[in-house]
Parts: sequence; structure tokens; C-alpha cells
Amino acid sequence: MEQTYPILWIAGILFLLFILASAIRILREYERGVVFRLGRLMAVRGPGLILLIPVIDKMIKVSLRTVVMDVPPQDIITKDNVSIKVNAVVYFRVIQPDKAIVEVEDYLFATSQLSQTTLRSILGQSELDELLSHREKINRELASIIDTQTEPWGIKVSNVEVKHIDLPQEMQRAMAKQAEAERERRAKVIHAEGEFQASQKLSEAAAIISQNPVAVQLRYLQTVTEVAVDKNSTIIFPIPIELFKNFMADKGK
Repeated sequence: MEQTYPILWIAGILFLLFILASAIRILREYERGVVFRLGRLMAVRGPGLILLIPVIDKMIKVSLRTVVMDVPPQDIITKDNVSIKVNAVVYFRVIQPDKAIVEVEDYLFATSQLSQTTLRSILGQSELDELLSHREKINRELASIIDTQTEPWGIKVSNVEVKHIDLPQEMQRAMAKQAEAERERRAKVIHAEGEFQASQKLSEAAAIISQNPVAVQLRYLQTVTEVAVDKNSTIIFPIPIELFKNFMADKGK
């Protein structure tokens, strides 16, 4: 009998340690505990030290940090019948832990599946040019729709970003040709505008020179000076036509 007492003491100590381990929980600042008592939802507790009734109480930890979920590439046919692959990133967090546990079986998996179906549905209603040029608008629309559908689960979707749009090779070549044609059009327009402005300035200069004959002589001297600066072996002297008027008049007489 005396030998059985140490064994009982050891068993008692182990049982107390098991009870304490089952009753004490420590939750971090970003964690909350959803407590069930005999299967019934009791409360959301935390952070800090949590005391539970052993065997009777069960607690499920829920993180309140923002989750960054990668939506795998989805095969999408746009409104203008272009087949593309699009992937996205969804940013969300749990704001009501009790609903995230009670209302849906696995809120992470449910949010992922909902994001995939919403991405295919919304992008399938848009044309390719709209997807490429109005991505911010599409991101806001996706975030609004997903957030509305996950609200009953206690989940807040803060942002959705379309990360990459994979175009077929044929479409990439067509878009490259379109961009090249657009650049050539702009170059021709800019060149034509430059020629038009230059012609206007030349016309204005000719009108001013024609009103004052002395300006022709000044322009003549300026041209001679410019030619002399280059140190050419051959110098061409431009002679105004007005100098020949007197000779032509005498010959006519």
C-alpha cells in the first residue's frame, strides 16, 4: 500500500497538468478565439490569456491579419471573343471571427473559389481594350462584388488587383502592328504640322521683305558673310534680280 501512494501522486500531478494545459490558452494580438461550449457558440475572446473549462469548452483560433490570396490563372473569353488567361490577387481580412467559423465551412477556400468565379464573370463582360486601358475601374468593380458576397461570412475585401493578362501570340502581333501604325501616323502628322508652320513663317517673311527693298540687300550681305565663314574655295555670290532691271530696260529701247 505504501508503494501505491507515490504512483497516485504522480498520476494526480499529471492529471492536474493536463487540466491546466487544456484550460489555459494564450492568444496573440492579431488572434481571436471562437469558444464553443458543448457545441454552442459562447463568445469571441482574446487577445491575451484565455481560461477554458476542460473537455466542455472548445476554441478555434482565427487570425485577423490581412490575407494575400493569389487567384490562379483563369481562361476567359472577352466580350469581343478574344481568349486570354488572367490571374489576380485578393486582399481581405476577417472582421467577425464568429461568422467566419459558423457561417462557412472554410472561409479561405470559399473566398478563393468566389474570387475565381467572379473574375471569370466580370472580365468576360468586358472587351480586351477595356481590360488593358481601364484596369483600375475593373479592380474596383471586382473588389465591390466580392466584398458584397463575403460580407455574410464576416470577411472584408479591401482590394483586388488584376496581376497579369496573358494574350495569344496572334493577338500580340496584331497589337504590335497596330501600335507601329499609330506611331507612323503620329510621325506623319507631326511632320505635316512642321511643314505647315514653316510655310507660314516663310510667307510672313516674304511679305515683310517685299515691302522694304533694303531688306533684300541686308539679306544678301548676310548670305555672303555666312558663306565666307565656312572658308570654301568656291564662293557663290547671289545677285538680286533688281540689278538687271535697268539693263533689260535699255535693251528694250
